[in-house]
Amino acid sequence: MRYPHILALALALGGAGLAATPETTAQTARAVRDAAEASMTLTGRIDIGTDGHVTGFQLDHAEKLPADLAAFVQGQVQAWQFQPVVANGTAVTAQTPVSLRLVSRPSPDGAGDNVRVAGASFTRYDPEDTSRVTSVEARAPAYPKNLAAMRAKGDVLLLLKVGRDGAVEDVVAEQVNLRVVGKESQMRQVRNEFARASVSAARSWIFRPPTTGRLKDAESWTVRIPVRYAMGERAAYGTWEAYIAGPREHAPWRSSQAGADAAPDLLSAGGIYMADLDDGPRLLTPLGG
Repeated sequence: MRYPHILALALALGGAGLAATPETTAQTARAVRDAAEASMTLTGRIDIGTDGHVTGFQLDHAEKLPADLAAFVQGQVQAWQFQPVVANGTAVTAQTPVSLRLVSRPSPDGAGDNVRVAGASFTRYDPEDTSRVTSVEARAPAYPKNLAAMRAKGDVLLLLKVGRDGAVEDVVAEQVNLRVVGKESQMRQVRNEFARASVSAARSWIFRPPTTGRLKDAESWTVRIPVRYAMGERAAYGTWEAYIAGPREHAPWRSSQAGADAAPDLLSAGGIYMADLDDGPRLLTPLGG
């Protein structure tokens, strides 16, 4: 979908910026255009027919979106094909919650921004679900004082290995997305400090392992936890947030990159998301069109 210049409107990046100089401006102008994205997370509910086709889609708070954007999302989801849901050997109708991640990037010709559905999740975090890892104690990371002073903001996606005793055996910052602009060396430093603060806090977290479900006897579990540094700000539903996406890091204990489309803005802060448990309906239609 071609859209007016979303990034031109959103790249105030929450009004935050690292110390700016003429050199910074010159060095970052092209980098921002090449690397910046704007994203929006929407929710809704999908009805799936016995043949796997979408028979209905209810987008939450559609009235808060521009009509053409709501129609675009509706058309994308209605065209999806799922693997039929089977119960007791028979295909059945099903209903699933969905979180959608829209991403906008500048078009190569500079005439606007291209919007696409870049991610979809069909599960919601439930702290009472005994088939999943849930939290016992997880104190929020401290905001690094020097980053708070410069009003730096960003999102850290943590990947944790949880042992059978509920302790964190290993943790990596899988990705750090920033909502500040500066020279690449400055942004790298901010990413590293946000990552260090998050990883340091996560090492002391305690979890409750699954006691039911197909993964209850696993030797360990891998979970994703998003951490948001936002100076107390919270984006309103249906608004774009611009950011500079950071590189993805690989967890050394994992043999695959399953769930590589996970993103901090698709996963709600405060939730715990199991990386190796995909118990929602299986989407067959490729995303990103």
